[in-house]
Amino acid sequence: MLNVIAKIAIAYLIDLIAGDPYWMPHPVQFIGKFIEKFEKFLYRFKNKRFSGAVLTITVLSLTFAISYTLGMFQILEIYFLYTIFATRCLAKEGMKVYNILKAKDMEKAKKELSYLVSRDTNSMDERNIIRSVMETISENTVDGIIAPMFYMMIGALLLPGNPGAALAFGMTYKGVNTLDSMVGYKNERYSDFGWFSARLDDWVNLIPARITGMILYPLSAMILGFDYKSSFRIYFRDRLRHASPNAGHPESAVAGAIGIQFGGVTSYFGESHEKPTIGDKIKEFDIEDIRKNIKMMYGASIIGIIFFMGIIWGVHRSFIA
Repeated sequence: MLNVIAKIAIAYLIDLIAGDPYWMPHPVQFIGKFIEKFEKFLYRFKNKRFSGAVLTITVLSLTFAISYTLGMFQILEIYFLYTIFATRCLAKEGMKVYNILKAKDMEKAKKELSYLVSRDTNSMDERNIIRSVMETISENTVDGIIAPMFYMMIGALLLPGNPGAALAFGMTYKGVNTLDSMVGYKNERYSDFGWFSARLDDWVNLIPARITGMILYPLSAMILGFDYKSSFRIYFRDRLRHASPNAGHPESAVAGAIGIQFGGVTSYFGESHEKPTIGDKIKEFDIEDIRKNIKMMYGASIIGIIFFMGIIWGVHRSFIA
């Protein structure tokens, strides 16, 4: 039987090789369908914050229980662990926009970007398309890669020797993400109903976002030959200059390493918002910055898997000794 470190490592390698094929059903799709159906039932109740919390607790409890059970079977455990990672998928989506911009097809680039972000893309110029892609890659390095690793580690440490523990914690984290993406909006329908889901998503990303911005991205920048000193400097200066309590951490580290400035005017649902700037504008955005960002993302993910698996190995050895 493979130990938990080997299973997580194999799952990560499969993700690097295969990514998420469009034809393959993904567990998050099933979580999303359940959320959609259960939301229709719960939304009729008057106390929206309470019913929204019931939705969140029910979804996460079922996700944990089902994942823990599936994790008892080694092949299924590896397969579902693999589906939690989004490294190759994130790089692929970024490179799609990169290649379209290289081909000078602005309209197609705007359309492709609209699948990745919730902001308005119709009026964007090339600079704002590049900025939006890079902000998305930087933020989603936490949601799609580092945080899942972190919670797999937590499961392995809290329930050592229990097949399915790492999977259950990792998949439950994805459940939090899915809830936030579906009901965690600050609009008329979800401001109360999705309040608990949105706050929970902020809480569960607090530690992973800081590990990513303070440790993994600067180390990745150093290995790749980018400006790791500025990555550290801008991180500590600008990490809190974001409406989100977590997004500014990876963004500031990337901005410092590449010498660009995130933030500025951004349009959501027809309304313009002035986002605080993050980083120093050493240079203008360039198409190649997308590739640099993707390289840093890969570097952070590799350092992350070594870092978290090393902690599991060290803790397990100390107990055995």
